[in-house]
Amino acid sequence: MDIQQDQPVIAQHVESKPTVCGGKPCVAGTRIRVWDIHVWHDLRGQTPAEIIAHYPQLTLANVHGTLAFYHDHRDEVEAQIRVGEALADKMGAE
Repeated sequence: MDIQQDQPVIAQHVESKPTVCGGKPCVAGTRIRVWDIHVWHDLRGQTPAEIIAHYPQLTLANVHGTLAFYHDHRDEVEAQIRVGEALADKMGAE
């Protein structure tokens, strides 16, 4: 087994690109946001196995890596969601 020593494990599973989901962190190579995984797991009580059953493009490592990223960066992720919700509310009011 060749373990990549030059790239942190989380970086293999989470990425942020300005052109994908407005730059919000996503599972690498997908448009599934870190926030989505958090909601499904932490708020709706889905297990990682249940999440990948619904989204077979994900792996258990993706789900666990994404959850670790969320918990390491909770304040930043939640701030991005609040900004997006405020913008949506503003646009809805206009």
